[in-house]
Amino acid sequence: MLDFDFAAAACQAGQPLLVVGNLPYYITSPILLRLAQQAAHTLPDPAVPACQTGVLEAAVLMVQREVADRVTAAPGSRDYGLLTVLCALEGPATRLFTLPPEAFSPAPEVHSTVFRWSFTPRFPDLSRESFQQTLKAAFAQKRKTLANNLRAAGFPASRIQSAMQTADVPAQARAEELPLEAFAALHQQLTAPIA
Repeated sequence: MLDFDFAAAACQAGQPLLVVGNLPYYITSPILLRLAQQAAHTLPDPAVPACQTGVLEAAVLMVQREVADRVTAAPGSRDYGLLTVLCALEGPATRLFTLPPEAFSPAPEVHSTVFRWSFTPRFPDLSRESFQQTLKAAFAQKRKTLANNLRAAGFPASRIQSAMQTADVPAQARAEELPLEAFAALHQQLTAPIA
């Protein structure tokens, strides 16, 4: 799945793909990040040449419960982090149900959760690569404030202060407190050309 070309498959099908799977626990995060990367691609709509549709429409995935907790977490919660924001950037994820170990044979040592991820990429004008670097810097050390993490990543203190004020982010905020929209606004301020 990490090497699968979703764009080529969607082109061959002539429509966005639906992905359904039970993800192996040891490579769940890399697969989710691969799906997020592929969701950002677009496919020409053969019926409307000027229109672009996404390569992926949705995914229904079974993962370890703790991973689903992270993907579907709300800002400010214990499970909210980099994976949450990277997934939310490509569309909302909704928890469907959780299965106990006894539902499987042989029984694993973990609970499994099924969730639906609808691919409706947010902020299409944002450079995904640049934004991901800002997010990684923001979440680098959970105990530090957002400003300290950004400073450690090389952003000048004056630029951080100005960007946080303009994006309406509190000076002492931590990364796990910010919703996706605040991260996008902050990133745009941090990377905007200096006048």
